[in-house]
Amino acid sequence: MIKAIAIFLFTVGGWKLKGEMPTHIKKSILVAGPHTSNFDIFFAMAGLHKMKIPVRFMIKKEWLKYFPLKNLLMSAGAFGIDRSRKNTMVESVADSINKAKENLAILIAPEGTRKHACIWKTGFYYIALKAKVPIVLTHLDYSKREAAIGPSFMPTGAYKQDMQIIKDYYKNITAKYPENFCLKIYEDDQLKACAK
Repeated sequence: MIKAIAIFLFTVGGWKLKGEMPTHIKKSILVAGPHTSNFDIFFAMAGLHKMKIPVRFMIKKEWLKYFPLKNLLMSAGAFGIDRSRKNTMVESVADSINKAKENLAILIAPEGTRKHACIWKTGFYYIALKAKVPIVLTHLDYSKREAAIGPSFMPTGAYKQDMQIIKDYYKNITAKYPENFCLKIYEDDQLKACAK
C-alpha cells in the first residue's frame, strides 16, 4: 500500500528516472541524498521500485513483531535489524547483509535529519566497508524532477578520500530545501569521536 502511494505521487508529480543499477551489483548500500523533506523517502522509494531495484530500509527488528504493522512495513521494504547489546549497529547491519541470500539494496539517508546538517553520519560508510559491498550514490533533484542512480564505488577505508567522491557528486544537486543541504567532510578528530 505504501509502495503504491509512493509510485502514484511520483507519477502525478511528473518525476522522471535517470540511470540504472549496474547488473553485477547484487548487494549494496544506496546513499539517499539530499534529504531535506518528508517527501524524499516516498519519491526515492518510488523511483527505485519503478527501476525494479529490491530496495530496503532499516528498522528495529522489534517493530516487525506486531500485526498488521509488520505486513505494512515489510511490504514497504522494511529490513529488520537486531540491535543486541553485543553488536553495534554497523556490525548488525553488515552481518545481516552478509547472511542475506537474496539481492539486497539498503537505502540510507546519511544526513539523518531533514534539518540543516552539513556533516553526514558515518554509519552507511562503515556498514559498506565491513560488509564489503559497494556504495551506490542516488539523488533526487527537485529542480529537474529527477530520481537518479549515480556512480558506485567500493569503500577503501580512506574515509576522507572516499567522501570527496560523494561530495563532488552531490555538489550540483538541488534539494527540496537547498538551504538545508550541505556536505562537509569530518576532520580527523571528529571522525575518531564518531567512530567510538
